[in-house]
Amino acid sequence: MERTLEELIILTSIIHLIDTLAYSVRLNSVKSGQVALSFSLFNLIALVSRTANTLQAPLIAGIIGSSIVHGSNPAMDMRIVIFASTVGTLAGVLLIPSFLRVFEKAVNRLEVMGSVPSLVIEALQINNIKRIVKSVSKPSKSMLERLRYREIPKRLLILNSLVTGIYTVGVLAASYSAILVPEEHRLTVVASSGMINGVASILLTLLIDPKSAMITDQALRGKRPYGDVKALVVLLITSKLVGTLLGQVLFLPAAEAIAFFYK
Repeated sequence: MERTLEELIILTSIIHLIDTLAYSVRLNSVKSGQVALSFSLFNLIALVSRTANTLQAPLIAGIIGSSIVHGSNPAMDMRIVIFASTVGTLAGVLLIPSFLRVFEKAVNRLEVMGSVPSLVIEALQINNIKRIVKSVSKPSKSMLERLRYREIPKRLLILNSLVTGIYTVGVLAASYSAILVPEEHRLTVVASSGMINGVASILLTLLIDPKSAMITDQALRGKRPYGDVKALVVLLITSKLVGTLLGQVLFLPAAEAIAFFYK
């Protein structure tokens, strides 16, 4: 069980690290003007996150199943996993300057090579791995200075925090609620985790992505300064971090609400 928990912590950290880096792709697309290439390359990176996400549910189910058998309460283990999402987000924040450097070079190479698999093979060469390591740089205060934070809608940030909180605890709360319901409803409760994350994805698509895309598109057309996209990225990442912390608050009430629905 300890090994399963460790694997789950690592997977959760990776998922949220990549999700955090996703926000910074907007900066590269606006700065370089290579929107399609930027998002095409990032789809490959996001695939790693989605693959890790599919492995998350069985690991959580394993911990919950073991806890039911041994009569223990896995609440603290679940909270540690939620904390891993916060750690992964913070790691993503620290890696954004380095990621942007590497990502910009990768987009330029993709334009020359015209093939993502060829780009990946080239990137895995020892010399290129060394160059990537040398590209690591610390975040600087200059990125946060003179940004027009007031131009970013506050409702967008509140919604992003809430959706991130739901997304962070969706699978965990649904799985944990299995110990709160009669045995005959456990499988049904665990299966509802996909529905909860689906609701979070719908909210993200309907309420957050369109407004973020509009600000990015306006910057591409020169109707907004590049600094507005920087401010958007910084504030979205900050609200995402708040959302992972909000997950600690939402976890038990969400599990109890799910269990109440199925009792």
